[in-house]
Amino acid sequence: MVSVTVPTDRLTGRPRGFAFVEMSTDVEATAAVERLNGTELRGRALRVDTATDKPARSFGPRPGGFDPGARPAFAPRNRSRPKGSRRNLRARKRSL
Repeated sequence: MVSVTVPTDRLTGRPRGFAFVEMSTDVEATAAVERLNGTELRGRALRVDTATDKPARSFGPRPGGFDPGARPAFAPRNRSRPKGSRRNLRARKRSL
């Protein structure tokens, strides 16, 4: 065994109920999984498994995400007339 990491809850500081154990070789890791998976500790069955890598994320557009090529929602659209205050707009409508 090389290292053990026990993640804790941010609010309470208590362990979250699982741990990460780093073994020095794959043979040792496989033997530990076979020997300990399903054994009982303090009345609870242990589940021991090897870690798997997360699938690679695609960096394409995603719903609600940041898209650097997209126009920001607050940017003004192409306007044919100049933007003015609401009072100005009403006055212009009356003058037409």
